[in-house]
This record gives sequence, C-alpha cells and structure tokens, in this order.
Amino acid sequence: MPHGLHIRLPKNFVLEERLERYSAAIETNPYGWAGRWARDCAPVDGPAFKEVRLDLGCGRGSFTVEMARREPDVLFLGMDAEPICIAHAAQAGCESGLSNVLFIPGTGMRITEMFAPGELSCIYLNFPTPFPRKKESHKRLVNLERLMDYRRVLRDGGEVRLRTDSQPLFDFALTQLPIAGYEAVWSSLDARADRPDDPTSEYEVKLSAKGARVCSYIAVPGLEPEDPVQTAEMSLAAYIAEDLSAYDGYAPHGMEATVTNLRNRAAKNDGSWVGGVTP
Repeated sequence: MPHGLHIRLPKNFVLEERLERYSAAIETNPYGWAGRWARDCAPVDGPAFKEVRLDLGCGRGSFTVEMARREPDVLFLGMDAEPICIAHAAQAGCESGLSNVLFIPGTGMRITEMFAPGELSCIYLNFPTPFPRKKESHKRLVNLERLMDYRRVLRDGGEVRLRTDSQPLFDFALTQLPIAGYEAVWSSLDARADRPDDPTSEYEVKLSAKGARVCSYIAVPGLEPEDPVQTAEMSLAAYIAEDLSAYDGYAPHGMEATVTNLRNRAAKNDGSWVGGVTP
C-alpha cells in the first residue's frame, strides 16, 4: 500500500471478525507451500493452474481479483503487510466467487522461502511505497536486493511489472534493472494512456483523480550478474527535477514532504537547489 494512504474503516468494523469471516481466502502460513501452489490450490476436480502470479502490495485486492476474473486458469496471490488491507481483499475474493485468488499477509521480504525456484510467472508491484530517504531505501520493492530475490522465484521469461505515480521512484527503479541483470521489455511514462485496458487498483483510481500519471515497466531477468554492486544514488531527491514547478499540480504520493523540503531549500538558495543532495 502506498505510504500515507489510509483506509477509512466502515462503522462497526472489527478486524478480527472480518479476518475470520473471510479466512477461506487467506493463507496465513505460506512457507509450507513452496513448489505446490499451482497444484494444491487448484479445485479438487480440476487440473493444476497453468501459472502462479504474485501481486506484491495488493492493497484491497481489486487489481488481484480483476486479474483472476480475466484469467481463470491462473492462480493469483495477493500479498500485503496491512491486516486491514488483507481483510478487505479477502472479502473481495470471497464475494467474487472465484477459486483462483488467495491473499497472504506479509511484506515479501522472505519471498524465496514461500516459492520454489521458477514457481512464479509474474510479480506485480502496483504503487509501492517510495521510501524516498536514503536510510530507508532498503525497504523499496524495486531495489537491487529485491530484484535479486525475485529472479530466484521467477520462471524463465518471468516478468516484474511496476506501476507507480512517482517518476523519481520510477527513474531510480530503472537504474536497478541493469545492475540486477534485468531488461526492460516495455516502459511508459503514461501507462494508462498506453495500456487503457489494464485493470486498475483502488490506489490508482484515487491518485489519478488527484492528477497522478502512471509510470510503468515490464522487465525480465537476463544473465545473472556474478557480483552485483549498487552504483545508483539512493536518495530519491536526486531524481527530482531541478524545476520544482513540475510538482505544482501533483507531488508523488509519499514524497510530498521531500518536495516541500526541497522547495524550502530552494528558497534559501535564491530559488534553486542542487540536485543529488540527500534531504
């Protein structure tokens, strides 16, 4: 879930009761399923699912459920660290009547323990938290370490698909692909215009209404680097345009404070600021 986006709870919402009510769509212990997701999650009287895909940071699950509706022979797993998100996502999964969608509480930091090598065909990263400060950069879902983990569980030709309202995060993410041995096979600075039929998440709807534009890439692992070394600037402030007026209409979600700090710094420097300075 994007940093700072808060979910309004319905009146009389009791988290524990919701999690119990929709527990049929929740897997709370995913570590014993590695290598068995496609087979063991399939209907008893049906074949194994042809693919397994992970929506990492699924939020309320609208994207996950819609993808599952469109491709009934694929197992879609949604993961989120927020219990409230899992409760809403599981409700959406149960009410959809679909048998090919399941939700997992978690951050994905132990993804290599949840899935066998080559078990996933796609990992979706929809509007991940940017964590703009250098000291929190290790938490980003698009950094070198995470990309190296993803390649352990992706099958040959498997994809990582990023969507974000933050061009600074997007630009940083593009620096990580070659370091981790990935190739961007498609990218866009206006993904909704370029791929209008792609499902939306609830966060894309909310952020687009505020003026957000979606940046996106599809990347596939290539030859694995022997000893990858981080060479990119880790503060997202380094990826913000020097002309801060570009952010007058919309500041990327989770980076509003960063933009404000840079404006204040620019005001002290006769209206300009030096790029690459860690705020």
